[in-house]
Amino acid sequence: MSDEELMEAFCQSQEETYLEQLILRYEYELYHYLKHFLGDAQLAEDVFQATFLQIYLKNSQFEIGRKFRPWLYIVATNQAIDTQRRNRRHQHASLEKNLRMLGEELEGISLLEILPGTYPAPPEELERSERAEKIRGFIEQLPEQLRQVILLIYYEGIKYREVAEILNIPVGTVKSRLHTAIKKLALMIRGVNEE
Repeated sequence: MSDEELMEAFCQSQEETYLEQLILRYEYELYHYLKHFLGDAQLAEDVFQATFLQIYLKNSQFEIGRKFRPWLYIVATNQAIDTQRRNRRHQHASLEKNLRMLGEELEGISLLEILPGTYPAPPEELERSERAEKIRGFIEQLPEQLRQVILLIYYEGIKYREVAEILNIPVGTVKSRLHTAIKKLALMIRGVNEE
C-alpha cells in the first residue's frame, strides 16, 4: 500500500496497524531530518513521537487525495518549531549540549571509537569527515528559514514543490532561500579557507 492508501485506511477504520506501518516507513528518514533540524537526538526523538501523536489525534484533517509525505513534514516541522520555542524559554544545560558546543560530536559513538587506536584513520576519510563536520557547523549558524530549506532539500531530498507546501511558502521563495543559504555557506567556507 502507498503512504496515502495507508493514511486513508487509518482515517476510515482507525485501525492502528496502518499508522504503525507509516511510522516504520518514516522512522529513520523523519528522525534524521528532525535531528538535523533540532541539533539534539533526544529532542528529535520526542518531536518524532509528538508528530505521530498529532497525526493520530488529528487524522480527520488529512485530505483524501493529498500526498502524505509533505503533510507529515508540515506536522513535524511545526512540532519542531514549537519545541524550539519552548526550549528557548526553558533552557537547561546538559553535558551533551556542552560537549557539542565544544565541537565534539559524541552521540552514537562507542567507547572503542573514542579511545585512541593503534591504526590511524585514512587521511582522505579524516579530511572528508572534518570537512563535513565544518559544513554541518556552518549550516547550524544559518538563520532558521534558510536552514530549514537546506535540510529539507539536501539532507532529505524533498522536491522544491513539496518543500513549499511543507513550509507554506511559494516555490519561488524556496528557491530564493536556497540560493541565499548556498551563498552564505560559500562565504563561510571561503572565510575558513582564507584563515
